[in-house]
Amino acid sequence: MTAAATAAVKTPTRKTGVGSFLIPVLGLAVVVAVWHVWSVRLGEGHVLASFAPARTVVSLWELLRTGALEPHILVSLKRVMLGLLIGLAAGLPLGVLLGIWSPLERASSFVFQFVRMTSPLSWMPIAVMAFGIGDAPVYFLIGIASVFPIMLNTRAGVANLDRRWILAVRSLGANRWETVRYVVLPAVLTHSLVGLRLAVGIAWIVLVPAEMLGVSAGLGYYLLDTRDRLAYSELMAVILVIGALGYLLDLAVRGAQWLLTPHRRE
Repeated sequence: MTAAATAAVKTPTRKTGVGSFLIPVLGLAVVVAVWHVWSVRLGEGHVLASFAPARTVVSLWELLRTGALEPHILVSLKRVMLGLLIGLAAGLPLGVLLGIWSPLERASSFVFQFVRMTSPLSWMPIAVMAFGIGDAPVYFLIGIASVFPIMLNTRAGVANLDRRWILAVRSLGANRWETVRYVVLPAVLTHSLVGLRLAVGIAWIVLVPAEMLGVSAGLGYYLLDTRDRLAYSELMAVILVIGALGYLLDLAVRGAQWLLTPHRRE
């Protein structure tokens, strides 16, 4: 390729500045405007008019001002974090083992794919019978939902590992544990973080219905409580809080990716 042709080919860059901030805000404003118009057209007598933006914002402010949501938010965050720790503690070593030991992968492939394709929520009755009422079934459901994204992405990271690295450290006298610790784990970090980000999204989705399962606190529980009290504007406010917290959790994982994988920064 000539110098002129090389100069003509420009690497696409991510736009920054005011435009990158205004475009998402504009998109959000359009959604809120459509939401408001739709609520107005339904009329005050319609039950769905209770979900209007103005009423939702007022209810959200009251919930935040009085601190009524704070204990439920903290309980939900604790559950999702512990569930993710369970998924990470199981998924990371399993992914590494499946990647470095092909007989194990062949032996377990059908079982793992069968369980992975089963909805985590379908385990709810079994979780209650096995662990009783309380937090334990919620931890189990979040754990089983989050383990597979972490495990499969870690396995993919091991599969993409340059085998020459392993041969190099083996030639220097490294044993299997040292090879895993100093070569495999650092090499699969990027893939594992991608799996963690997927797991966070799935865990947060599973959390809300799981908290409708015989617990006395949490955002899922409070969602049912607002429905039973016919407090529909509060219900919509809780939905907004759930969405906002989910976004912040995803943002936190993206921040961890940025900090832990500097070689992939743009």
